[in-house]
Amino acid sequence: MNCTMKKVNDRKTGVVLAAGLGSRLAKTWGDGRVKPLVAVDGKVLLLRTLASLELACDRVVIVLGFGADSIRSYVENRYHGPMNLVFAVNHLYQLSNGLSVLAAREYVGECFVLCMADHIMGDELLMLARDYVPPAGGAALLVDYKLKTIFDMDDATKVRAENGKILRIGKNLTDYNCIDTGLFICSKVLIEVLSEVYQKKGDASLSDGIQKLCERSTMHAIDIGDGFWQDVDTAEMLRHAERQLILRRSGHAILQRACPDREVDSGLVF
Repeated sequence: MNCTMKKVNDRKTGVVLAAGLGSRLAKTWGDGRVKPLVAVDGKVLLLRTLASLELACDRVVIVLGFGADSIRSYVENRYHGPMNLVFAVNHLYQLSNGLSVLAAREYVGECFVLCMADHIMGDELLMLARDYVPPAGGAALLVDYKLKTIFDMDDATKVRAENGKILRIGKNLTDYNCIDTGLFICSKVLIEVLSEVYQKKGDASLSDGIQKLCERSTMHAIDIGDGFWQDVDTAEMLRHAERQLILRRSGHAILQRACPDREVDSGLVF
């Protein structure tokens, strides 16, 4: 079946992966703070993600692991938006992120939006996700072809896509032509293939599951065009994200590589 882009009235369930250690960003402070509660431009990452998902979802499953109790308490006390929140726990959070997807399996239906707690997403991306219906037995990933604007290409997950389908995905890919934004629209088949990988290997990354769908020719690419996104894995990425958000808020957003800038005192907002 071909993928379709059309207006749909039903809001989707969202899944947010927020279970990881966030070790690279944690090294910046060394005081044990949890990554999903780090503030970027004055707003906590996880609350920023939830606010973005309101454009596409009416219900969100937040998958927790490291720091689960503190993150859940914070969100329950400070999220006042319209979506219903469900919390799932990945007790194997020290393994790959595919296990966090598996932790959400009992809470999702046939179609769900999947994203990361540490990715900042412009409204343009969520509107694409809202209006997309995944192919039967497949899924789609929003990808960025604006390679010159990627802040840290070494860290980026690379994608090779042709004719609207993803052929290969991985951080070490050399023949890539676009970048994984971390926003997916999935059918339950993704959970099925991740479960198969986990049963065979004792671990499973999200990229493992996506690659399996690539091999079946059921993994689609959605071009974000001029859409904005930024992952936040390091202090440098955080500062870059803040600069871009300030520019966008002021109405002068530009696409550029980051250059050295002043230190920004960012941290938890309580």
